[in-house]
Amino acid sequence: MTATLIILAIVVVTALAFDFTNGFHDTANAMATSIATGALKPFNAVAISALLNLIGAFLSVNVAATVAKGIVNLNSYDVSNIADGEALLMVVFTGLIGGIFWNLFTWLLGMPSSSSHALFGGLIGAAFAAMGTSGVAWSSIAGKIIIPAIVSPFIAALVSACGTFLVYWVTNTIPNKIKNEHFRHGQIVTACLVSLAHGAGDAQKTMGVIFLALVAAGEAQSTQHIPTWVIVACAVAIAAGTLSGGWRVIRTLGKGLVEIESPQGMAAESSSAAIILTSAVGGMALSTTHVSTGSILGTGLGKKGANVRWGVAMRMVAAWLITLPCAAAVGFASWWLAHGVTAMSNITAGAIVDLILLIAMVAVILVRARMNPVDASNVNDDWDADAESVDSSMKPVIKPLAQEA
Repeated sequence: MTATLIILAIVVVTALAFDFTNGFHDTANAMATSIATGALKPFNAVAISALLNLIGAFLSVNVAATVAKGIVNLNSYDVSNIADGEALLMVVFTGLIGGIFWNLFTWLLGMPSSSSHALFGGLIGAAFAAMGTSGVAWSSIAGKIIIPAIVSPFIAALVSACGTFLVYWVTNTIPNKIKNEHFRHGQIVTACLVSLAHGAGDAQKTMGVIFLALVAAGEAQSTQHIPTWVIVACAVAIAAGTLSGGWRVIRTLGKGLVEIESPQGMAAESSSAAIILTSAVGGMALSTTHVSTGSILGTGLGKKGANVRWGVAMRMVAAWLITLPCAAAVGFASWWLAHGVTAMSNITAGAIVDLILLIAMVAVILVRARMNPVDASNVNDDWDADAESVDSSMKPVIKPLAQEA
């Protein structure tokens, strides 16, 4: 097996691993409110979401084309040349490392940051390290990634706030108990729509990355359609990740941002589904996380007397702002590490060293997460009013001496 095929295999496996993290990191976008209000039991919610993510992945490939051709400047590489092809493969691989690391780090904190922008940031950092400014398709990134990232949460919050206000205004004579019971059924439908939308948008991003790797390895032409096996593999990977739960982020969105009632949940999910599905059809690589979080925040603004935890909200916004540069920094550093090893040995050794480092980082984060587990049994526990993330809500085992006194 040639070095190109070995690196291609590593890239495909790593891309599917990213797709898996995307699934469990973003389950909350669809199901957090339904779990928080009791419309769905936790395990039922993630199972339904996984199935609909699987189906949604087959709806469109427009976003996949944006990712494959709109982030790394393919004109900087002559993929018919083996050296250029391998160099592009290393850009894709090290970019994926940036995306996976940021996904897992924010999952540890329970912060609903964007998996999409973690991936884009990683690729931008790796491409910049490899080729400088010419390696990045800046115009496409500005128009289809950065501007939507800034605008979409505000639009989602506005639409959701208006929807929430109208729902409570129209039903103001109906007792809350009856109202909540009926809206729980509606929530199930709208949560399913968001899951379908998530599959239609986010699975495609990994399809685009794998297709980019195939082009780099000379196994596909940039003008051809995404191969069927890539679509199927990415659909299964994101569905499997969704099925695993992602309880830490579900807890933050369901309990940490706003105390949600069923009418609010339905308004938030309806807003999210409409915006995400529309953007997917247009090939816009929108962040499901940004849209869903904006929608949930909007329900707090639209319901009179609702309590929005602005400390948690500001922490989320901070995570959004640093996602692209932080993931880019990891992608940049990973590329240079691989490049240094390649200079001393060969490109395969560089890829293997980076892979070992990635596995080590994943292991450290998973061990840390086990110190403060969040699962189906405690995902709906009351939120500590002083906590700004899942990780900061841990109670000390020993009380401070001042409290003992």
